[in-house]
Amino acid sequence: MALTRHSRITLNDGHKIPVVGLGTYAPEEFPKTLAEEAVKVALEVGYRHIDSAFIYGNEVEVGRAINEKIADGTVKREDVFYTSKLWSTYHSPEWVRPALKKSLKSLQLDYLDLFLIHTPIEFKPGDDPLPTDEDGKVIYHNTDIRDTWKAMEDCKEAGLVKSIGVSNFNHKQLEHILTMPGLRYKPVCNQVECHLYLNQSKLLEFCKSHNIVVEAYGVLGSTRDEYWVDLTAPVLLEDPVLNAIAKKHGRSPAQVAMRHMLQRGIVVLAKSFKAERIKQNLEVFEFELTEEEIRTLNGLNQNRRYVVSKWKDHPKYQFNEEY
Repeated sequence: MALTRHSRITLNDGHKIPVVGLGTYAPEEFPKTLAEEAVKVALEVGYRHIDSAFIYGNEVEVGRAINEKIADGTVKREDVFYTSKLWSTYHSPEWVRPALKKSLKSLQLDYLDLFLIHTPIEFKPGDDPLPTDEDGKVIYHNTDIRDTWKAMEDCKEAGLVKSIGVSNFNHKQLEHILTMPGLRYKPVCNQVECHLYLNQSKLLEFCKSHNIVVEAYGVLGSTRDEYWVDLTAPVLLEDPVLNAIAKKHGRSPAQVAMRHMLQRGIVVLAKSFKAERIKQNLEVFEFELTEEEIRTLNGLNQNRRYVVSKWKDHPKYQFNEEY
């Protein structure tokens, strides 16, 4: 079936996710109003999938933009697929529902379309998003992720969210949930860093075998945010092979990088605060890559992560695993 801007993938709970979404994360120094403007532009040009998170600190602005576009008739609430994420200080079961409700209040929405456990690593429970000890080291905590998942399932059953999933999980951590006794709902997706230099082929295969959708962030090589990102890494969009294929199609390298993911059955989050770029990123449905081009682009994989975690010393650090 040909991919179009209206294409959606059916999740394992029957809900449908648009194949391209707007990512809204920006480094601390950027004003939160940038996300507000970007969401308005995105909804006007045809995006129907918006991705944010409590820790991005922009849900008030993002919610304001969505509600403004509902009020002026651009979209209906049911047309918009909105994702938020449970932060690492809220894994204790009693914190999960209040955290989701906090996001809903900021957004001024009645429900979320998708709520993800942002990362398998947990910090000390509470309202300090990055709790540290006197030496400046992060204070970890150790709730069984299956108990967190049960609380996520309760939120779904309460109608606060339509679908629930995870983010930044490796296959062993996913298995931990999939094999838990009394599982009511499988995660519908796993949102992970995924791009030409980290194509996640093994994780994709694992997720597909369990009917879990892979959702990619950092598709264009990630924001060069020094807090998270390895700034010595090569700039993905300057890759000569990618640029040669882009030139052949008369497209931008970013469009080809996104199209490559889409043709592999991956949901793509593209992040930009520039109106022209936001519009351009939705033009990925106007061309198609050949099977040979897909294979060539697959060959660029280096298992290279741009997003480098500050808590690599944690026993649950998910990327010590091969996939």
